[in-house]
Amino acid sequence: MTRKFFYIFVCLFLFSVFLNSPERMFAATSAELQQKIADTQRQRDALLEEQKRLQAELDVLGKQGATLQGAVKSLDATRLKLVNDIKITQSKINSANLNIQSLENSIANKEDQITTHERAIKSAIKELSEYDSHSMIVDLLNNKTFSEIWTDQGSLSDLNDRLNSEINSLQEAQLALTRQKTEKEKTKQSLVGLKTELGGQKSVVEENKTEKARLLALTKSQEAAYQKMLAENIARGKQFEADLINYESQLKFALDPSSIPSPSRSILSWPLDKIFVTQYFGYTPDAARLYRTTAMHNGVDFRANIGTSVKAALGGIVTDIEAVKTKNGCQYGKWILIKHPNGLSTIYGHLSAVLVKPGNTITTGQIIGYSGQTGYSEGPHLHFGLYVTAGIKIVDAGTLKINSSCAGIKTVAAPVQAYLDPLAYMPTL
Repeated sequence: MTRKFFYIFVCLFLFSVFLNSPERMFAATSAELQQKIADTQRQRDALLEEQKRLQAELDVLGKQGATLQGAVKSLDATRLKLVNDIKITQSKINSANLNIQSLENSIANKEDQITTHERAIKSAIKELSEYDSHSMIVDLLNNKTFSEIWTDQGSLSDLNDRLNSEINSLQEAQLALTRQKTEKEKTKQSLVGLKTELGGQKSVVEENKTEKARLLALTKSQEAAYQKMLAENIARGKQFEADLINYESQLKFALDPSSIPSPSRSILSWPLDKIFVTQYFGYTPDAARLYRTTAMHNGVDFRANIGTSVKAALGGIVTDIEAVKTKNGCQYGKWILIKHPNGLSTIYGHLSAVLVKPGNTITTGQIIGYSGQTGYSEGPHLHFGLYVTAGIKIVDAGTLKINSSCAGIKTVAAPVQAYLDPLAYMPTL
Protein backbone atom coordinates (compact mmCIF):
# COMPACT_ATOMS: atom_id res chain seq x y z
CA MET A 1 0.00 0.00 0.00
CA THR A 2 1.47 3.37 -0.97
CA ARG A 3 1.47 6.29 1.43
CA LYS A 4 -1.18 8.08 -0.65
CA PHE A 5 -3.49 5.10 -0.50
CA PHE A 6 -2.86 4.78 3.22
CA TYR A 7 -3.60 8.50 3.69
CA ILE A 8 -6.95 8.02 1.90
CA PHE A 9 -7.67 4.93 3.97
CA VAL A 10 -7.11 6.78 7.26
CA CYS A 11 -9.32 9.70 6.16
CA LEU A 12 -12.12 7.31 5.21
CA PHE A 13 -11.74 5.50 8.51
CA LEU A 14 -11.97 8.73 10.52
CA PHE A 15 -14.94 9.88 8.41
CA SER A 16 -16.77 6.64 9.20
CA VAL A 17 -16.07 7.15 12.90
CA PHE A 18 -17.45 10.71 12.79
CA LEU A 19 -20.47 9.59 10.76
CA ASN A 20 -21.40 6.94 13.30
CA SER A 21 -20.50 8.96 16.38
CA PRO A 22 -22.80 8.85 19.46
CA GLU A 23 -23.95 12.41 18.69
CA ARG A 24 -26.20 11.09 15.92
CA MET A 25 -27.68 8.46 18.25
CA PHE A 26 -28.50 11.08 20.91
CA ALA A 27 -29.99 13.60 18.48
CA ALA A 28 -33.50 12.15 18.57
CA THR A 29 -33.51 11.93 22.36
CA SER A 30 -32.31 15.53 22.67
CA ALA A 31 -34.99 16.77 20.27
CA GLU A 32 -37.68 14.96 22.24
CA LEU A 33 -36.48 16.52 25.50
CA GLN A 34 -36.40 20.01 24.01
CA GLN A 35 -39.96 19.51 22.78
CA LYS A 36 -41.06 18.46 26.28
CA ILE A 37 -39.33 21.49 27.78
CA ALA A 38 -41.09 23.79 25.30
CA ASP A 39 -44.46 22.15 26.03
CA THR A 40 -43.91 22.59 29.77
CA GLN A 41 -43.09 26.27 29.28
CA ARG A 42 -46.28 26.81 27.27
CA GLN A 43 -48.33 25.18 30.02
CA ARG A 44 -46.64 27.38 32.61
CA ASP A 45 -47.37 30.52 30.58
CA ALA A 46 -51.06 29.60 30.64
CA LEU A 47 -50.89 29.05 34.40
CA LEU A 48 -49.21 32.43 34.89
CA GLU A 49 -52.05 34.11 33.00
CA GLU A 50 -54.54 32.37 35.28
CA GLN A 51 -52.48 33.49 38.27
CA LYS A 52 -52.87 37.14 37.19
CA ARG A 53 -56.63 36.73 36.91
CA LEU A 54 -56.92 35.12 40.34
CA GLN A 55 -54.68 37.77 41.89
CA ALA A 56 -56.87 40.52 40.46
CA GLU A 57 -59.92 38.85 41.99
CA LEU A 58 -58.19 38.67 45.37
CA ASP A 59 -57.23 42.34 45.17
CA VAL A 60 -60.88 43.27 44.68
CA LEU A 61 -62.00 41.08 47.59
CA GLY A 62 -59.28 42.58 49.79
CA LYS A 63 -60.77 46.05 49.39
CA GLN A 64 -64.19 44.97 50.63
CA GLY A 65 -65.30 45.47 54.21
CA ALA A 66 -64.77 42.90 56.96
CA THR A 67 -67.81 40.63 56.65
CA LEU A 68 -68.26 36.91 57.07
CA GLN A 69 -69.29 36.48 53.47
CA GLY A 70 -66.28 38.47 52.30
CA ALA A 71 -63.94 36.43 54.49
CA VAL A 72 -65.28 33.14 53.12
CA LYS A 73 -65.08 34.40 49.52
CA SER A 74 -61.52 35.55 50.11
CA LEU A 75 -60.54 32.16 51.55
CA ASP A 76 -62.12 30.37 48.59
CA ALA A 77 -60.38 32.66 46.08
CA THR A 78 -57.11 32.24 47.96
CA ARG A 79 -57.42 28.47 47.78
CA LEU A 80 -57.91 28.59 44.00
CA LYS A 81 -54.85 30.81 43.61
CA LEU A 82 -52.77 28.57 45.87
CA VAL A 83 -53.72 25.51 43.84
CA ASN A 84 -52.69 27.39 40.69
CA ASP A 85 -49.41 28.46 42.36
CA ILE A 86 -48.72 24.82 43.21
CA LYS A 87 -49.22 23.88 39.54
CA ILE A 88 -46.75 26.61 38.53
CA THR A 89 -44.16 25.36 41.02
CA GLN A 90 -44.69 21.78 39.83
CA SER A 91 -44.18 23.00 36.27
CA LYS A 92 -40.87 24.56 37.31
CA ILE A 93 -39.87 21.28 38.93
CA ASN A 94 -40.76 19.38 35.75
CA SER A 95 -38.69 21.82 33.68
CA ALA A 96 -35.73 21.49 36.04
CA ASN A 97 -35.89 17.69 35.83
CA LEU A 98 -36.07 17.81 32.02
CA ASN A 99 -33.14 20.24 31.87
CA ILE A 100 -31.10 17.97 34.13
CA GLN A 101 -31.94 14.99 31.91
CA SER A 102 -30.99 16.98 28.81
CA LEU A 103 -27.67 18.01 30.37
CA GLU A 104 -26.96 14.43 31.43
CA ASN A 105 -27.64 13.19 27.90
CA SER A 106 -25.45 15.90 26.42
CA ILE A 107 -22.65 15.12 28.84
CA ALA A 108 -22.85 11.38 28.16
CA ASN A 109 -23.00 12.05 24.42
CA LYS A 110 -19.92 14.26 24.39
CA GLU A 111 -17.95 11.94 26.66
CA ASP A 112 -18.72 9.01 24.40
CA GLN A 113 -17.69 11.08 21.38
CA ILE A 114 -14.42 12.00 23.02
CA THR A 115 -13.66 8.38 23.92
CA THR A 116 -14.49 7.12 20.43
CA HIS A 117 -12.56 9.83 18.62
CA GLU A 118 -9.49 9.53 20.83
CA ARG A 119 -9.43 5.77 20.32
CA ALA A 120 -9.67 6.17 16.56
CA ILE A 121 -7.09 8.95 16.48
CA LYS A 122 -4.63 7.01 18.62
CA SER A 123 -5.04 3.99 16.39
CA ALA A 124 -4.47 6.04 13.27
CA ILE A 125 -1.42 7.77 14.73
CA LYS A 126 -0.01 4.41 15.75
CA GLU A 127 -0.41 3.08 12.22
CA LEU A 128 1.16 6.22 10.81
CA SER A 129 4.05 5.97 13.22
CA GLU A 130 4.70 2.36 12.26
CA TYR A 131 4.46 3.19 8.58
CA ASP A 132 6.76 6.18 9.03
CA SER A 133 9.41 3.94 10.61
CA HIS A 134 10.40 2.95 7.06
CA SER A 135 13.37 5.03 6.06
CA MET A 136 13.64 7.19 3.00
CA ILE A 137 16.28 4.72 1.72
CA VAL A 138 13.59 2.01 1.48
CA ASP A 139 11.49 4.39 -0.59
CA LEU A 140 14.44 5.11 -2.88
CA LEU A 141 15.11 1.39 -3.30
CA ASN A 142 11.47 1.09 -4.38
CA ASN A 143 12.32 3.50 -7.24
CA LYS A 144 10.43 6.46 -5.71
CA THR A 145 11.71 9.91 -6.62
CA PHE A 146 12.64 12.55 -4.04
CA SER A 147 9.68 14.61 -5.21
CA GLU A 148 7.25 11.74 -4.55
CA ILE A 149 8.79 11.07 -1.14
CA TRP A 150 8.54 14.69 -0.02
CA THR A 151 4.95 14.89 -1.32
CA ASP A 152 4.02 11.80 0.68
CA GLN A 153 5.78 13.15 3.75
CA GLY A 154 3.88 16.45 3.42
CA SER A 155 0.55 14.65 3.13
CA LEU A 156 1.30 12.58 6.21
CA SER A 157 2.33 15.71 8.09
CA ASP A 158 -0.96 17.40 7.16
CA LEU A 159 -2.87 14.36 8.36
CA ASN A 160 -0.99 14.37 11.63
CA ASP A 161 -1.82 18.05 12.10
CA ARG A 162 -5.49 17.30 11.47
CA LEU A 163 -5.44 14.50 14.00
CA ASN A 164 -3.85 16.72 16.64
CA SER A 165 -6.31 19.48 15.87
CA GLU A 166 -9.19 17.05 16.33
CA ILE A 167 -7.83 15.96 19.69
CA ASN A 168 -7.59 19.59 20.79
CA SER A 169 -11.18 20.21 19.66
CA LEU A 170 -12.40 17.25 21.65
CA GLN A 171 -10.51 18.40 24.72
CA GLU A 172 -12.15 21.80 24.40
CA ALA A 173 -15.51 20.03 24.18
CA GLN A 174 -14.67 18.22 27.39
CA LEU A 175 -13.98 21.55 29.12
CA ALA A 176 -17.36 22.77 27.92
CA LEU A 177 -18.92 19.65 29.40
CA THR A 178 -17.31 20.41 32.72
CA ARG A 179 -19.15 23.72 32.66
CA GLN A 180 -22.35 21.85 31.78
CA LYS A 181 -21.85 19.60 34.78
CA THR A 182 -21.54 22.70 36.97
CA GLU A 183 -24.76 24.02 35.45
CA LYS A 184 -26.43 20.69 36.19
CA GLU A 185 -25.43 20.94 39.86
CA LYS A 186 -26.91 24.45 40.04
CA THR A 187 -30.13 23.20 38.48
CA LYS A 188 -30.25 20.39 41.03
CA GLN A 189 -29.86 22.91 43.85
CA SER A 190 -32.70 25.00 42.45
CA LEU A 191 -34.75 21.82 42.23
CA VAL A 192 -34.29 21.21 45.95
CA GLY A 193 -35.44 24.78 46.64
CA LEU A 194 -38.49 24.34 44.39
CA LYS A 195 -39.48 21.15 46.20
CA THR A 196 -39.23 23.00 49.52
CA GLU A 197 -41.43 25.78 48.14
CA LEU A 198 -43.93 23.20 46.89
CA GLY A 199 -44.16 21.67 50.36
CA GLY A 200 -44.71 25.12 51.86
CA GLN A 201 -47.44 25.96 49.36
CA LYS A 202 -49.25 22.70 50.10
CA SER A 203 -49.14 23.45 53.82
CA VAL A 204 -50.68 26.88 53.14
CA VAL A 205 -53.54 25.18 51.28
CA GLU A 206 -54.17 22.96 54.30
CA GLU A 207 -53.99 26.01 56.57
CA ASN A 208 -56.50 27.74 54.33
CA LYS A 209 -58.95 24.83 54.52
CA THR A 210 -58.57 24.64 58.30
CA GLU A 211 -59.11 28.39 58.69
CA LYS A 212 -62.31 28.29 56.63
CA ALA A 213 -63.68 25.36 58.65
CA ARG A 214 -62.71 27.06 61.92
CA LEU A 215 -64.29 30.35 60.84
CA LEU A 216 -67.59 28.74 59.89
CA ALA A 217 -67.65 26.64 63.07
CA LEU A 218 -67.00 29.64 65.34
CA THR A 219 -69.53 31.90 63.67
CA LYS A 220 -72.11 29.26 62.75
CA SER A 221 -72.42 31.24 59.49
CA GLN A 222 -73.88 34.21 61.37
CA GLU A 223 -72.63 37.72 60.56
CA ALA A 224 -73.23 38.95 64.12
CA ALA A 225 -71.14 36.12 65.52
CA TYR A 226 -68.37 36.96 63.05
CA GLN A 227 -68.32 40.63 64.03
CA LYS A 228 -68.24 39.65 67.72
CA MET A 229 -65.28 37.34 67.04
CA LEU A 230 -63.44 40.14 65.22
CA ALA A 231 -63.97 42.50 68.13
CA GLU A 232 -62.71 39.91 70.60
CA ASN A 233 -59.60 39.26 68.50
CA ILE A 234 -58.84 42.99 68.30
CA ALA A 235 -59.29 43.35 72.06
CA ARG A 236 -56.93 40.42 72.74
CA GLY A 237 -54.41 41.87 70.33
CA LYS A 238 -54.44 45.25 72.01
CA GLN A 239 -54.09 43.67 75.42
CA PHE A 240 -51.14 41.63 74.24
CA GLU A 241 -49.57 44.74 72.76
CA ALA A 242 -49.96 46.55 76.08
CA ASP A 243 -48.33 43.63 77.90
CA LEU A 244 -45.44 43.60 75.44
CA ILE A 245 -44.88 47.34 75.66
CA ASN A 246 -44.85 47.15 79.44
CA TYR A 247 -42.25 44.39 79.26
CA GLU A 248 -40.11 46.22 76.70
CA SER A 249 -40.14 49.43 78.76
CA GLN A 250 -38.21 47.56 81.44
CA LEU A 251 -35.46 46.43 79.10
CA LYS A 252 -32.19 48.34 79.33
CA PHE A 253 -30.28 48.98 76.14
CA ALA A 254 -27.76 51.61 75.09
CA LEU A 255 -27.37 51.82 71.32
CA ASP A 256 -23.83 52.17 69.99
CA PRO A 257 -24.34 53.89 66.61
CA SER A 258 -21.00 52.61 65.35
CA SER A 259 -22.19 49.00 65.73
CA ILE A 260 -24.72 49.27 62.88
CA PRO A 261 -24.66 50.77 59.38
CA SER A 262 -26.05 54.23 58.79
CA PRO A 263 -29.36 54.33 56.90
CA SER A 264 -28.82 53.63 53.21
CA ARG A 265 -31.17 52.72 50.38
CA SER A 266 -28.88 49.90 49.28
CA ILE A 267 -28.65 47.78 52.43
CA LEU A 268 -31.92 45.81 52.31
CA SER A 269 -33.97 44.49 49.41
CA TRP A 270 -37.75 44.21 49.27
CA PRO A 271 -39.21 41.11 50.96
CA LEU A 272 -42.04 40.88 48.38
CA ASP A 273 -42.13 41.05 44.60
CA LYS A 274 -45.04 43.50 44.64
CA ILE A 275 -44.78 46.35 47.15
CA PHE A 276 -47.70 48.26 48.62
CA VAL A 277 -47.26 49.75 52.10
CA THR A 278 -50.41 49.62 54.25
CA GLN A 279 -48.82 50.98 57.43
CA TYR A 280 -45.57 52.84 57.98
CA PHE A 281 -43.09 52.73 60.84
CA GLY A 282 -43.45 54.96 63.88
CA TYR A 283 -46.20 57.20 65.18
CA THR A 284 -48.82 56.94 62.46
CA PRO A 285 -52.62 57.40 62.56
CA ASP A 286 -53.07 53.64 62.18
CA ALA A 287 -50.64 53.04 65.03
CA ALA A 288 -52.66 55.40 67.21
CA ARG A 289 -55.77 53.36 66.42
CA LEU A 290 -54.19 49.97 66.94
CA TYR A 291 -51.58 50.55 69.65
CA ARG A 292 -53.19 52.91 72.11
CA THR A 293 -50.44 52.65 74.74
CA THR A 294 -47.58 54.03 72.65
CA ALA A 295 -49.24 54.77 69.29
CA MET A 296 -46.06 53.46 67.63
CA HIS A 297 -45.84 50.86 64.93
CA ASN A 298 -42.51 49.01 65.24
CA GLY A 299 -42.22 47.93 61.61
CA VAL A 300 -43.72 48.28 58.16
CA ASP A 301 -46.82 46.42 56.92
CA PHE A 302 -47.09 45.34 53.29
CA ARG A 303 -50.22 44.19 51.52
CA ALA A 304 -49.86 40.47 50.79
CA ASN A 305 -52.52 37.88 50.13
CA ILE A 306 -52.26 34.55 51.92
CA GLY A 307 -49.63 32.41 50.21
CA THR A 308 -47.55 35.25 48.77
CA SER A 309 -43.84 34.35 48.64
CA VAL A 310 -41.81 36.14 51.34
CA LYS A 311 -38.10 36.68 50.63
CA ALA A 312 -35.12 37.44 52.85
CA ALA A 313 -34.26 41.13 52.62
CA LEU A 314 -30.59 40.35 53.29
CA GLY A 315 -28.44 37.27 53.73
CA GLY A 316 -27.79 35.97 57.21
CA ILE A 317 -28.57 33.23 59.71
CA VAL A 318 -32.01 32.31 61.03
CA THR A 319 -31.97 33.19 64.73
CA ASP A 320 -35.37 31.72 65.60
CA ILE A 321 -38.85 31.05 64.29
CA GLU A 322 -42.38 30.48 65.51
CA ALA A 323 -43.91 27.97 63.14
CA VAL A 324 -46.65 26.25 65.19
CA LYS A 325 -50.35 26.95 64.81
CA THR A 326 -50.63 30.18 66.79
CA LYS A 327 -53.57 31.70 68.58
CA ASN A 328 -55.25 34.85 67.35
CA GLY A 329 -54.10 38.03 69.02
CA CYS A 330 -50.57 36.83 69.82
CA GLN A 331 -48.53 39.51 68.09
CA TYR A 332 -46.71 38.20 64.98
CA GLY A 333 -48.26 34.72 64.86
CA LYS A 334 -45.87 32.65 62.76
CA TRP A 335 -42.63 34.56 62.23
CA ILE A 336 -38.99 34.32 61.15
CA LEU A 337 -36.09 36.29 62.64
CA ILE A 338 -32.86 36.57 60.63
CA LYS A 339 -29.58 37.91 62.02
CA HIS A 340 -27.42 39.71 59.44
CA PRO A 341 -23.63 40.20 59.61
CA ASN A 342 -23.93 44.01 59.85
CA GLY A 343 -25.45 44.17 63.34
CA LEU A 344 -29.05 44.26 62.11
CA SER A 345 -31.84 41.68 62.25
CA THR A 346 -35.09 41.46 60.29
CA ILE A 347 -38.40 39.87 61.26
CA TYR A 348 -41.16 38.60 58.99
CA GLY A 349 -44.51 38.22 60.75
CA HIS A 350 -48.08 36.90 60.32
CA LEU A 351 -46.88 34.10 58.05
CA SER A 352 -49.01 31.16 56.99
CA ALA A 353 -46.00 28.88 56.43
CA VAL A 354 -42.33 28.89 57.45
CA LEU A 355 -39.75 27.20 55.17
CA VAL A 356 -36.60 27.65 57.28
CA LYS A 357 -35.23 26.51 60.62
CA PRO A 358 -33.02 28.14 63.27
CA GLY A 359 -29.38 27.99 62.23
CA ASN A 360 -30.10 27.94 58.48
CA THR A 361 -27.87 30.19 56.36
CA ILE A 362 -30.04 32.37 54.14
CA THR A 363 -29.17 34.31 50.99
CA THR A 364 -30.65 37.64 49.90
CA GLY A 365 -33.88 37.08 47.97
CA GLN A 366 -34.32 33.48 49.11
CA ILE A 367 -37.94 32.45 49.69
CA ILE A 368 -38.26 31.79 53.42
CA GLY A 369 -42.01 31.53 53.91
CA TYR A 370 -45.48 32.55 52.80
CA SER A 371 -47.58 35.45 53.99
CA GLY A 372 -50.77 35.01 55.97
CA GLN A 373 -52.74 36.53 58.83
CA THR A 374 -51.68 34.56 61.89
CA GLY A 375 -51.32 36.30 65.24
CA TYR A 376 -52.69 39.80 65.80
CA SER A 377 -53.84 40.69 62.29
CA GLU A 378 -56.99 42.31 60.96
CA GLY A 379 -56.31 40.89 57.51
CA PRO A 380 -53.64 39.17 55.39
CA HIS A 381 -50.39 41.13 55.27
CA LEU A 382 -46.67 40.92 55.97
CA HIS A 383 -45.22 42.66 58.99
CA PHE A 384 -41.58 43.49 58.29
CA GLY A 385 -39.45 44.77 61.15
CA LEU A 386 -35.83 45.86 61.55
CA TYR A 387 -33.89 45.64 64.81
CA VAL A 388 -30.49 46.34 66.24
CA THR A 389 -29.50 42.73 66.88
CA ALA A 390 -27.89 43.48 70.25
CA GLY A 391 -31.22 44.71 71.65
CA ILE A 392 -33.35 41.66 70.79
CA LYS A 393 -34.86 39.26 73.32
CA ILE A 394 -36.92 36.21 72.40
CA VAL A 395 -39.44 35.44 75.14
CA ASP A 396 -42.38 33.19 75.87
CA ALA A 397 -45.44 35.33 75.33
CA GLY A 398 -46.98 33.74 78.41
CA THR A 399 -44.41 35.44 80.64
CA LEU A 400 -45.56 38.90 79.64
CA LYS A 401 -48.59 38.65 81.88
CA ILE A 402 -49.91 36.08 84.35
CA ASN A 403 -52.44 33.68 82.76
CA SER A 404 -51.75 35.06 79.29
CA SER A 405 -53.71 33.26 76.58
CA CYS A 406 -50.54 33.28 74.49
CA ALA A 407 -48.55 31.06 76.87
CA GLY A 408 -46.15 28.73 75.07
CA ILE A 409 -45.84 30.95 72.01
CA LYS A 410 -42.52 32.69 71.33
CA THR A 411 -42.37 36.36 70.48
CA VAL A 412 -39.68 38.97 69.89
CA ALA A 413 -39.19 41.88 72.29
CA ALA A 414 -36.84 44.88 72.15
CA PRO A 415 -36.57 48.32 73.76
CA VAL A 416 -37.71 51.20 71.59
CA GLN A 417 -34.07 52.22 70.91
CA ALA A 418 -33.50 48.89 69.12
CA TYR A 419 -36.33 49.41 66.61
CA LEU A 420 -35.34 50.93 63.26
CA ASP A 421 -37.38 52.16 60.31
CA PRO A 422 -36.95 49.46 57.63
CA LEU A 423 -37.77 51.84 54.77
CA ALA A 424 -34.70 53.94 55.60
CA TYR A 425 -32.56 50.95 54.59
CA MET A 426 -34.52 49.85 51.52
CA PRO A 427 -34.67 50.99 47.89
CA THR A 428 -36.83 54.04 47.15
CA LEU A 429 -40.45 53.16 46.41
